Amino acid sequence: MGIDSVFIRSAKIHFAYPAPDGSNPINEFLSGSFEEWQSYQSKRNFERKHIISLISIGKDEWLFAGIYERLDCIWLEEHKCYKYKTNLEAIGDDLIGRAVVMHRKTGRQPYMNGESCCDGLEVLEIRRNRYSIAPFPGFESTRIEFEFLRTIVRNQDPSWKSALSSVKGVYLITDKSNGRLYVGSAYGEENLWQRWSAYAVDGHGGNVELRKVIEGNGPKYALNFVFSILEIRKNTADPKEIIERESYWKDVLLTREYGYNRN
Repeated sequence: MGIDSVFIRSAKIHFAYPAPDGSNPINEFLSGSFEEWQSYQSKRNFERKHIISLISIGKDEWLFAGIYERLDCIWLEEHKCYKYKTNLEAIGDDLIGRAVVMHRKTGRQPYMNGESCCDGLEVLEIRRNRYSIAPFPGFESTRIEFEFLRTIVRNQDPSWKSALSSVKGVYLITDKSNGRLYVGSAYGEENLWQRWSAYAVDGHGGNVELRKVIEGNGPKYALNFVFSILEIRKNTADPKEIIERESYWKDVLLTREYGYNRN
């Protein structure tokens, strides 16, 4: 990777996995908020001058997310965690999001001293382009979790925005923690994109029942939500038709009886 092995041996290696609360470091990286995400720690995990950050993107495969200088660490009593102040170093910055490293870990320990794993790091590839949001896969193949939805909305990703803005439709939200469903429809100015963007803000998008769930369980509960598309209509379709199709899917999936729909 062009980074001296002596330097690696003296650093702390952060193997970033999805967190217990459901947040995913790769989505934070894509949103440009990885350094902030990494800075909150339950223990003093970064007690060396430098942190080399690697993000899990597959079995034994890690995306290089930068080298950070550790500047300070404070305890946040209100959050019951430590907050690190770091600075992204220039060394290796041209490889951020491009270098993919192999490391076969024997456990899920996310924080390791460089000297204990340096010899097990192997560069698999240097990508031509920086790791980025996957393009819109098509309406029939759309199934995204809440955090990814938030990522594409934050980035105003053109592929997703163009597709979701172009059609009216009926969509489904699945609560993967209990299997309960919510059927909704989109026929506003920017159609599905506008409606889903509202969910990305607060998790409930203004829906009464979903708001109750979020308020009762906390904002992070929205990480349980998975979004998919049941059917689409042309941008010129009458909103009445969309509402009728929404009602049809509520009947088919029994979301009034067993899900989060109440009308």
